[in-house]
Order: sequence, then C-alpha cells, then structure tokens
Amino acid sequence: MQSLRYASILLLIVGCTKKTPTEAPREIKLYQNWELQPGQVVGGHAVVSGLGDLSIALKGDAVYAPFDGRVQPHNSSCVIFSSEEIPVYLFRLCGLRSLNFGFLSAGDTIGSGKELQIAVLTRQPDGRWALVEPSKKIIEQMLLR
Repeated sequence: MQSLRYASILLLIVGCTKKTPTEAPREIKLYQNWELQPGQVVGGHAVVSGLGDLSIALKGDAVYAPFDGRVQPHNSSCVIFSSEEIPVYLFRLCGLRSLNFGFLSAGDTIGSGKELQIAVLTRQPDGRWALVEPSKKIIEQMLLR
C-alpha cells in the first residue's frame, strides 16, 4: 500500500512538472508597434493581451493544432504556432499551460488554460508581421478536436 502511495506522489510530481522549451524564443518584428505587449509587466501586473488579440474563455479546456505545425516559445506567457500549410501566417497564443513544444500533427494538444489570447499575424513584403482578423473556422479547429 505504501509503494502505491509513493508511486502516486511521483506521478503527481512528474505530471505537474512544467515543460520547458528546447529552443530560444522566436522573435517577431511587428508591423504595428505598441508600447505594451503581451508578456510584459506594467505597474506590477502582467499584460495578457493587446490590440489585435482575441480573448476566449477556455475554462481549462485544451487548444489543438489546427494543422501540422510547430509550437515555439515567444515570451514568458506566449507561444507561436506556425505551419507550412499556411506559411504566411503565425498564431500567437497566450495564457496556456502544459504546453507541448516542437512539431505537432493536426489535432495534437498545444496546451490548455483558463483563457486564451490569440493573435493572427501575416507576413508583410518587408519581412515584418501585421495583425489580422482571426478566422472563425480556424479558431473552431483549435478548440474542437
């Protein structure tokens, strides 16, 4: 019985361990530049979204890869999802935990959380990224497996 208790404690510790990315954060040069960005701190409080972000109440639910793609760190509270299927777009996802970094297949879990702040960016001819309106269809793919 005691070995079962130790196994349960070990499983709890391992299951709650935060996954850390194995690569450096991806830098994105925005076409539109605001002073405050998600992941920054102002007045001792975290900025969790900004102009161009859409906030969705997840209530602990998961967010799924809408296509085969890659999850990369961006800053302390956000990740970037990119896909060769739509190479001129990036998805900035903030507010998720239990993140899965690296290459994912469509339908794989990216992470979960209480709220998701999502921004969709499109590549400009000069190499910078501009915020664009998110597609309802793609967001539904990210929320429903």
